[in-house]
Amino acid sequence: MSDDTIRLVTIGRIIRRRRRFLTLLTVLGALVGFGTSLLFPPRYTTSASVLLPGAWEERELLTQAEVATSSVVVDRAAAALGWSGVGGGELRDRVSAKAADGNIIRISGTADSPERAQRLSDQVAQQFVTYAARIAGGDTGSEAAARPEALRQLVAQTSRRITELADAADPGRTVESVQTRTELAKLRTALQEAVDKLAEAGPAAGRAGMVVMGPASRPDGEAPPTRVQFVAAGALLFFLLAVVGHLTAARTSRRLRTEPEIAAALGSTLLGTVDVPGERPAHRLEDRDRRTRIRRLLGIDTPWDVPAPRASGDEAGRQLRYRRVCARLRDRLPEPRRLLVVVPDGDEAARRAAGRLAAEAEGDPLLRLVRVPVSRPLVPDRDDESGALVVLSAGGWTAGELAGIAGACADAGHDIVGVVLAGTVRTPPTRPAGRPRDGATPALAVGADATGGSG
Repeated sequence: MSDDTIRLVTIGRIIRRRRRFLTLLTVLGALVGFGTSLLFPPRYTTSASVLLPGAWEERELLTQAEVATSSVVVDRAAAALGWSGVGGGELRDRVSAKAADGNIIRISGTADSPERAQRLSDQVAQQFVTYAARIAGGDTGSEAAARPEALRQLVAQTSRRITELADAADPGRTVESVQTRTELAKLRTALQEAVDKLAEAGPAAGRAGMVVMGPASRPDGEAPPTRVQFVAAGALLFFLLAVVGHLTAARTSRRLRTEPEIAAALGSTLLGTVDVPGERPAHRLEDRDRRTRIRRLLGIDTPWDVPAPRASGDEAGRQLRYRRVCARLRDRLPEPRRLLVVVPDGDEAARRAAGRLAAEAEGDPLLRLVRVPVSRPLVPDRDDESGALVVLSAGGWTAGELAGIAGACADAGHDIVGVVLAGTVRTPPTRPAGRPRDGATPALAVGADATGGSG
């Protein structure tokens, strides 16, 4: 896979060619999400609203929201609720508050049942109102209400007494009397200003008269994340990880795809490219490898990032490619023409191509097929063969694996005389038996002078 920008067609190719594997991983992710949801019991959330009368600045509203979730308020709510094993420390994680429009503090509570969530929100709201009123000195008891009125009466009595003292002083006859009357007038003015400020402070203190706007509504659904969301998130996460893993593996893959790279890794030359009709490999009795069966079942036995099989021509064209390869082999081999055909184990297209190549050669050269595992390549020792012919498909093997096959051939005394690439093609539907199609080209027998290109 090149370093070009990943396109949607690439993602579509992954989904199309790995649909069984992706489906399995998606189901596995859903099961993991379901198991994770069992570790988190269902949660229910509801809110209670507290109205703050008067004019409040945004900063003050934020302060009141912090007070609503303070440890003092939550601890008092926990004590009032009296839930077994649930203290203020645990409730602090379940309570939140935020300032809304219209001087409203919205207090939210989360619990493991709708009833508990409703009680928690109502109790925290009530404790918040009580605590805020106590902070602002807004107690509504009889003593608190009587204090301002008693102070006003005391100020009025003092003012009358000052007037009486001023009238009793000798009016203007001595300097001392003038100073006394002046001081008394200043004292009366200061008292009157104090009374006026007390009257002005009355409405401001009324801001502390917060009101709970009714009980919290009982929640009718779980708070997120719900169990369904856990399942969906697990399935989506595993699916995305699988797709990203395929893309990363393709970017870091070292499989050889071009003809010069493959020929250079084997230390030989390319003799040609032959076509193999694409079809699902049949289940063979000799294939008892459990890992191979599992890979085939999951649909990951073939690379997903190889190009889609191109459309094939007719049978005559495919036969012509095989005969040209046979002709090149005859030109290269001395008498007797015997070759060991080495096919990497697991390369189904190469195996079928080698089988047809042997059939087209008709004993000249005589080809003996050998399947070699790429993990630990081992080639039979040289007998009367003139060398080895490697048949494989592009995009399935790394340079190190092909170098291992070349080394195994050298250890067995075989010189690699050439490389043949097998490419999978799409064949048109089989036509019914009858007269041949118009313009069909008959199969040509290619002699030793057929030295054309690899096709």
